[in-house]
Amino acid sequence: MHILPLAAWRCKYSTSTGLSLVVTMILAILFAGPTFAQSNTKIDTKAKHVILMDAESGAVLFEKAADELTPPASMSKIMTMIMVFEALKRGELTLDDEFHISEDAWRRGGASSGGSTMYAELNSSVRLEDLIKGVIIQSGNDACIAIAEGLAGSEQAFSDLMTQRARELGLEQSVFINSTGLPHPEHLVTVRELAMLARYQITELSEYYHYYSQTKFVWNNISQNNRNPLLYQNIGADGLKTGYIRASGYGLVASAVRNNKRLILVMNGLKSTKERSSEARKLIDWGFRFFKTYTLFKYKEKIGRARIWGGTQSWVGLRAKREIRLMLSPVDRKKIRAVLVYKGPVAAPIKQGDELGKIRFISDENTIAEIPLFATEDVGESTIMNRAIDTLKFMVLGG
Repeated sequence: MHILPLAAWRCKYSTSTGLSLVVTMILAILFAGPTFAQSNTKIDTKAKHVILMDAESGAVLFEKAADELTPPASMSKIMTMIMVFEALKRGELTLDDEFHISEDAWRRGGASSGGSTMYAELNSSVRLEDLIKGVIIQSGNDACIAIAEGLAGSEQAFSDLMTQRARELGLEQSVFINSTGLPHPEHLVTVRELAMLARYQITELSEYYHYYSQTKFVWNNISQNNRNPLLYQNIGADGLKTGYIRASGYGLVASAVRNNKRLILVMNGLKSTKERSSEARKLIDWGFRFFKTYTLFKYKEKIGRARIWGGTQSWVGLRAKREIRLMLSPVDRKKIRAVLVYKGPVAAPIKQGDELGKIRFISDENTIAEIPLFATEDVGESTIMNRAIDTLKFMVLGG
C-alpha cells in the first residue's frame, strides 16, 4: 500500500461500549488494497485454505492461505446462483420460467456422468425455481448447465459472464471456466473471494438466501438431502454450499447465526466429509465464543470530513450507511484504531449519499475491516474565481 498524505489531524471518539478509538483522518491517494486479518488468534485447522469472516462488517477473524488459488468444485455454484438471483431481482426472469434440458446438460450433468445431478430428464422443460433447488440442494450439474445455456446460449458464454461479474464485485483473482465447478485447470478461486460472494448473497440478495437452508428436494421421484453437514447440527447454520473434487479435497462455504451475529466460513483442502464437518464446527464455535461485537459508530453519526475543491464550502461530512459494528477479539479491542482514507481533494459538486471514502480499522498494522463512507449533504459548485483560489491554495499550501 502506498499513501500520499496531504493533510492529517487526530480526534478521539468514545463509544457506548467503553472503547476509545484514536481516528486518524488522512487525506490520501490509495494505490493498493490491504490484507484483512485479525491478530493474535489462537487456533489452527487441518484445512489448507480457510477464512472466517464477520458477515456484517466483512472483518476477517481468522485466515490461512486465504489468497491462494484453489479448485472450488461445487462451491463455485454460488456464483452461478448469484447470476440467476441478480437476473430475477432485475425482473429479467421469473421463478416460473422454463429451461430446456439439452443433451449436453443431460449427458455431462445427468446420472450417467457419475457426478452430482438433479436427475432432470433429457429434452424436458424445468421451472427455474426447481432448477435453483436442484443446484443448491442437490448440487445438480445438469441444472447448472441448463441454466447457463438458457441464459447465455452456451455454458462457455455464461462462464465468461460469471468471471466478468466477479471482477465487478471486486474479485480480482477467481476465474470461472464452467457453471458447475467440474475439474478444469483454470477454474480457480480463493477462499477470500468465495467469502465475498457468500457475503454478497446474504446481504444484497437476501430474498433468495432461504434456498440454501432447505435440507431436502425431490425431483423425478428421487429424494436427495442437502450435503451441507452443518445444517443438521443445531449450531445456527443456514447455508451455503459444499464441494469436492480430487484436486481440491473437501470444501465448504458456510454461514451461521447466533445472538444476531452472523459468521461466514470458507474452507478447502480437507481429507474427508467427517474432517470437513468437525473442522467447520470447531472454527464456527470458536468464532462465536472468542469474538464479541462492539458498536463503534452509531447510525448517521458523522465519522469525519473530506476536503472539497471548487465547492460552496471547504469540507463535507462523512458517515456510513448503517451503524458500524465489529466483532473483535480481546486483544484487538485494546489496540484498534481507525484511519479515514479518501482520494482528494474531492471536486464539487457533491450529492448527499455520494461515496467519497472509507474508514479502515487497523490492529497491529493489519486491516481488520473497511467500511465505505458517504457525503452527509449536498455541496454545490463554486464560482470560477473561487475555484481558481482553491487551486492556488492546494498548489502552494497543500490545501
